[in-house]
Amino acid sequence: MAGAVRTGDREEPMSSEASSSVTSMREARRSRTRRAAATSGPALSTFIASWQLALDAAAKSSRTVRSYTDSVRAFCRFLADQGMPASIEDVDAPHIRAFLLAEEQRTSAASAAVHFRNIRVFFGWLASEGERENPNPMDRVEAPKVTKKAKAFFTNEELARLLKTCSGATFVDRRDTAIIRIFIDTGLRVSGLAGLRYDPDDESANDVFLTQRRLRIRLKGGDETWVPIGKKSAAAMDKYIRARARHSQASSPWLWLGIQGHNTARMTDSGIRDMVGRRGDQAGIQNVHPHRFRRSFADSWLAAGGSTDDLMHITGWKTYDMVREYTEARGIARAHNAHARLSPGDRI
Repeated sequence: MAGAVRTGDREEPMSSEASSSVTSMREARRSRTRRAAATSGPALSTFIASWQLALDAAAKSSRTVRSYTDSVRAFCRFLADQGMPASIEDVDAPHIRAFLLAEEQRTSAASAAVHFRNIRVFFGWLASEGERENPNPMDRVEAPKVTKKAKAFFTNEELARLLKTCSGATFVDRRDTAIIRIFIDTGLRVSGLAGLRYDPDDESANDVFLTQRRLRIRLKGGDETWVPIGKKSAAAMDKYIRARARHSQASSPWLWLGIQGHNTARMTDSGIRDMVGRRGDQAGIQNVHPHRFRRSFADSWLAAGGSTDDLMHITGWKTYDMVREYTEARGIARAHNAHARLSPGDRI
């Protein structure tokens, strides 16, 4: 039974969600009382700084490092707030389950799943460093179940509308056209796009090779790869570079330059995100962001019969997991197209 709560003189049944939360909390506290009152080893939170150094040394992106460490800090705060064990040896699976359930109820299953992934990486690092003698508690914690939601791709008509918003001859129009065309043409991560360098006099400091129609991109983890671009993308970049030569920050080592703010010598990830969102508003298109270009590129590539291996090379994916996600989406689209041709209801 789910249990009951007393309201005045009556007992009312407890909701299954509340019952699950209470059960998880009780389980965590029982685990605490089964252990000795004294803590075993340093507090879990004291290892976050060392872990961050290890992540930086592994060339993880600043965004990834922040996500990882934010999750562990949130978990440590939860342990303190709930009066649960907080030492490296005493933290156990029930405490992690209680935290994930609380986060799922407070935010969403997707958010809890991110915490699960990040905390699993943290405990894996502790184990690899020999900092924890007890078994890894994450081996006994199941990931929160996240319901898959259909994600929108750009249509060709929407992409044409986006390009139309920056079809002028100004520096900003040329820059934004080049950026949007690169997104359409390659599905690059915004970090890779923002990290492009430009120095036509020093090949080692230059990532833009228009005559060869390719870009040198730095991937997650620091690896480099070459990404091909089409003729229209190369022409748009050339047009921008000619305008760039007249910019006050033309000597900047970074390809993309700004026109306002405290640092016009480089357009950052957030600046590019803001730009495409603003162009989306001008075009009357909702939810325009860099990753939507990435999804749309992958879908368009597969729809045209492109190979998954080539797709992985261009996008920088190292496993087939992401490809599988897009092939599933493409399979759904194929089913819809087939139904449009073969619908039994339309034949009657």
